[in-house]
Amino acid sequence: MSSKEQSKATERLSRQIVIAAAITGALGIAIGAFGAHGLEALFNSRGYDAAFAAKRSDQFDVGVRYHLLQSAMLLALGALTFGSQHWRKWSLRLSLVGQTLFCGSLYLLVLTDTPKLGAITPLGGICLIFSWLMLLPLCLKSGDE
Repeated sequence: MSSKEQSKATERLSRQIVIAAAITGALGIAIGAFGAHGLEALFNSRGYDAAFAAKRSDQFDVGVRYHLLQSAMLLALGALTFGSQHWRKWSLRLSLVGQTLFCGSLYLLVLTDTPKLGAITPLGGICLIFSWLMLLPLCLKSGDE
C-alpha cells in the first residue's frame, strides 16, 4: 500500500472511530440524563424501597460512567495518527462490544429488574479491558502490520 493510500485508510478509520465516539457519547449523555431525572419516578411507580432503589441507581450510574469513559477513549483513539490499523480496529470493536454488553446489561438489569443480566456484565468488562490493552501493540507496532 502506498503512503498516500495508507494515509487515506488512516483518515477513513479515524472518521469511523470519531463517528462511533459521537454516537456513543450522545447516547451516554441521554441515558445519564434519564438516570438523573427519570429513574426515581420509575422506582417509585414500582414501589421500590429506598435501599433497593439506591442500589439499582448506583448500578445504573456505573453503566453511565463506563459508557462515557469508553466514548472518550474512542474519541482519543480516533485522533491517533500512528500505529497499525489492525490494532485500532480491534480496539474500536472491543470497545463497542464492551459498551453494549457491560453498560447495556447494567441498564437493562436496572430497567427490567432482571438480576440474571448481571451475568453478562463481566463479559462486557473483559471487552472493555482488552479495548484499552489494544493500545499497547498499537503504540509498539507501526504501519499496517
